[in-house]
Amino acid sequence: MSKFPSEKPVLVTCGLPYANGKAHVGHLRTYVPADIFTRSLRKTGQEVTFVCGSDTHGTPIVFNAEELKTTPTEIIKVYHKHFDETFKKMGVMFDAFGTTDDPTNHNRTTEIVSKLIENGYVYPKTIEIAYCPSCDRSLPDRYVKGTCPHCKKEARGDECDQGCGKHLEPGELEHPTCTTCNGPAEYKQQEHFFFKLSQFKDFLVEHLEGLGGTLNARNYALGWVNQELTDWCITRSLDWGIKFPGHEDLVVYVWVDAPIGYIAFTEEWAEANNESWEKFWKDDGSIIHFIGGDIIYHHCIFWPAMLKGAGYNQPDAVVASGMVKIEDRTFSKSRGYVVWVDEDYLDHGFHQDLLRYYLASYTSHTKELNFSWKVFQDKVNTELVGVFGNFLYRTLLFTHKNFGEIPEGEVKQDILDEINTTIENAKEAMENYEFKKYADTVMALASYGNTYFQSNEPWKLIKENKEACGEVVKNCAQITKALCLLFEPILPEKMEEAWKQIGMETDVHETNYMEATELVKSGTTLEKPSILFEKIEDEKTEEMETISAARVKEAIAKESGTEEVEEVKEIEEMKDLITFDDFSKMDIRIGTIVSAEAIKKSKKLLKLQVDLGEEETRQIVAGLKESHEPEQLIGKQVAVLTNLAPAKLCGVESNGMVLAGVDAADNAILLQPEKETNPGTCIH
Repeated sequence: MSKFPSEKPVLVTCGLPYANGKAHVGHLRTYVPADIFTRSLRKTGQEVTFVCGSDTHGTPIVFNAEELKTTPTEIIKVYHKHFDETFKKMGVMFDAFGTTDDPTNHNRTTEIVSKLIENGYVYPKTIEIAYCPSCDRSLPDRYVKGTCPHCKKEARGDECDQGCGKHLEPGELEHPTCTTCNGPAEYKQQEHFFFKLSQFKDFLVEHLEGLGGTLNARNYALGWVNQELTDWCITRSLDWGIKFPGHEDLVVYVWVDAPIGYIAFTEEWAEANNESWEKFWKDDGSIIHFIGGDIIYHHCIFWPAMLKGAGYNQPDAVVASGMVKIEDRTFSKSRGYVVWVDEDYLDHGFHQDLLRYYLASYTSHTKELNFSWKVFQDKVNTELVGVFGNFLYRTLLFTHKNFGEIPEGEVKQDILDEINTTIENAKEAMENYEFKKYADTVMALASYGNTYFQSNEPWKLIKENKEACGEVVKNCAQITKALCLLFEPILPEKMEEAWKQIGMETDVHETNYMEATELVKSGTTLEKPSILFEKIEDEKTEEMETISAARVKEAIAKESGTEEVEEVKEIEEMKDLITFDDFSKMDIRIGTIVSAEAIKKSKKLLKLQVDLGEEETRQIVAGLKESHEPEQLIGKQVAVLTNLAPAKLCGVESNGMVLAGVDAADNAILLQPEKETNPGTCIH
């Protein structure tokens, strides 16, 4: 039996992005599926609210602010705006997106911590805290590194991030070292406050056994709970953060106030919409958390225990994603194995819905996702272009050309049955957080549509029996309507376009799944359709792979130190020796640039028309945009490699290469003749 829609209101949250760096594909592994899930619930008629916000406290932000000689407030202002804008560009639409430094979160955190103290779940304890004598300050969390006491791997102050992954309490690290000066640290005694996590073991076992969501979250947490649960230090010696009640020299640990942000953001949504936040956190509403697999411990152990201790509702489900790899390599920003959402994807003109589809359909949500430009290209070209896009375009174009409107005819029961079956299977997949299964189920309906269209051969039928042909294309239009509704959660912007192309005047985002079987209206005018999905060319994929490879080389060079950086540069600059015959194969000629214009999809490329003394000018794409204004290039003579194989860059064909060098500032330096000469003059 379907779980949705239910009479209970549903709150969906996402693990908070840390306001200390840019958005990358790893972030989207959580936020895009959560947005897809929320959109899908709304299509069942479910009342659902979707909230998130920036995580703004903790030592890394303080550390970064000190390095940049600025303040934490300025750091979070920049990155909060960045994430807010990036999510909107990617179609991830939160009902509220706040920050944990909002007054609402300060107030709610103070209230919850005070309630935990009042209920006897918090107590003071004198412990040893790492202290750097050179810097003359305490070293909480990221300010200290050392050896994990459990697995003996290198670890940071609050987590064994390189080894066993266990949460570490202050004072646990062996051989502590200050991360600021790299000098040895020592331990000093200081009073801090602890949450009695150990008292919640029985509650947590019962809670986890009934927890919905993905099994990886529940089983991982049960594994920890069934071991010894130790009490949890919930204060830090920092100026930046939410003050611990009654102690101006301490702030609450970031993993206390960050999840409380979920409640605060719900409050902000409620205030803006004249709604109730208590219906989720105090009454019978349902709470579903979408998180990365690396923060299961916090969301399935610390968080529900805190909520229980303070008298709040606990989450009904925790959905944890698998980790992300980049081109079969472990995700690592420091080593260059990263794909930035803006500069590596959106700034290159890729549509947001393509990446949404890739993230949903590549693999099971709980499994490791490998981002590969070649696989991305293949999925777009084979599935979105070759199957779904092909069915949409051929149906709508044929109907427009031959009828101009949706024709008369009966929609067959087997077509409606196929649509209904697809809806039920897709809803079941979504309720089980199986996003790949959802995408595959809906894509199978597009394949069914292609088969139906092909087997009925409407291009022949139109000549023999226009009425029968009309009935075929009306059935195809019905399938198209269903596909728009079913794909809207994954491809919201593209389906908004498609919805209009089939003559619908309603809002596709607010239309229920069940309307997919409401018959399309004969006589609805159809304008000439546009192609929704275009192939990604090999040249574009190669360009993106080159960018990725260059980033990895640069990162390796930086890690290796100055001497090795110079060695890497020397190796890169070395070329294999060639013979005169090799050189003579290159046809280099002088050309005159007669026009130049920017390519909108690219930050670096210009489209040039070059006179090479031929009957027509040559169109050449050149990476000159960052160093040359287009109008300044007109009339300049340049050296051109004319017998280079044609290529497409950002979808624009290029027939040759303008030769240039690069200066120390990475600006292009054009190779030009000593004096003006006739276009087409050969270089020997």
